[in-house]
Amino acid sequence: MLAMTATEIPTTAALRRINPVRWAEPLGFDQGQLRTGVTSILTIAGQGPVDADGVLLHEGDVAAQLALTLVNVAAVLAEAGMTMADVAMLRTYTTDIAATLAVWDTVTEHLGSLGATPPAALIEVGRLSRPGMVVEIDGLAIA
Repeated sequence: MLAMTATEIPTTAALRRINPVRWAEPLGFDQGQLRTGVTSILTIAGQGPVDADGVLLHEGDVAAQLALTLVNVAAVLAEAGMTMADVAMLRTYTTDIAATLAVWDTVTEHLGSLGATPPAALIEVGRLSRPGMVVEIDGLAIA
C-alpha cells in the first residue's frame, strides 16, 4: 500500500500528500498532491530576485537570489489571498544547477517553516531574462 497522509489546508480544499517512496522528503517536496474541494486556481508567472522596481538584487549570491525569489512568490500568493500551503507545483529554473543544489536548503528551510511541501522541479536553462539572474520560480496554487 502507498504511504499517504491527509492534511486540511487553510482553504476550502483538502490536501492528500502522495509519496509512494520517501527519497524526495529531505529535498522538501511531495511526489504528488491530490486536492479536492478546489475553488480557485492561481498561475504564478516566473518570479526572480528583483525588488519592487524590477531591479536585480544579489548578483553572484545564489542563496540570496533563491530567498528573495521565494519572497516574491509569496507576495503574489498573498495578493491572491493564498499562502505557500496552497502551492500545488513549483518549478525552479536555474542557469547553474550545481550552485543551486549547493544552497537548496534555502528552499527546503523556507517551505518547511511554512509546512509546505509542494511537488517541485529543478530545471537547468541556458539563461534567464536578466544578466546575473541565476534562479527564477513559477508555479501553480490551488485553494
